[in-house]
Amino acid sequence: MSQEPMTPDLVELVRKAFEAANRRDVDAVVSYYAQDAVWDMSTMGLGTFNGRAAIRDHFEDWFAPYEAWHSKVEEVRDLGNDIVFTVAYERARMTGGSGVIPRHVAFVLEFMDGLIVRAAPYSDIDQARTAAERLAEERG
Repeated sequence: MSQEPMTPDLVELVRKAFEAANRRDVDAVVSYYAQDAVWDMSTMGLGTFNGRAAIRDHFEDWFAPYEAWHSKVEEVRDLGNDIVFTVAYERARMTGGSGVIPRHVAFVLEFMDGLIVRAAPYSDIDQARTAAERLAEERG
């Protein structure tokens, strides 16, 4: 009997990465990224982070000011051709603060060999959806 390589379930990988983020397990989060991955926050005016080490540093800096931070995946779709579109609802509270910062954020995730090679968060969900669908189509 021949052994066919298993295609990773990208939706499940994304859910597990978000679970790791909710635990603030930065090492687990970055394990879902390729060594040369790009975390591209240019749509939010926050630049890009190149490579797993830079992405790790970014996540540590991102979580640092929050006493509480949680992200709930509301939608995650494998669009084919190694492209995943995700919408999450985030709630955060700054250390020593009493107010909660809520926001929706969408992600366009590009995979290769079961690892994220490029992640782009968007504050505009429709813009992200359009970008993800276009990218999946271009790769097809």
